[in-house]
Amino acid sequence: MESGSYKGYRIFGHAILQQEDILSPERYAGSGTITRDTKMVEASGVLGVFDTEEEAQLAGLGWARAWVDTHG
Repeated sequence: MESGSYKGYRIFGHAILQQEDILSPERYAGSGTITRDTKMVEASGVLGVFDTEEEAQLAGLGWARAWVDTHG
């Protein structure tokens, strides 16, 4: 999980390991979460499946920033 502060919100990018079987390469589902004053504001759900943990986390952070820009 990656996190940061953005325009008064705390944002998080999540990577959830997705491995359908032992022979498949590891992939990661990405999602984002936004909090303010320790309360959850919004969560994205799965944004897509990515080849690396970092890509998944960055997708979540990008979604969170866009949400804040639109709703914050």
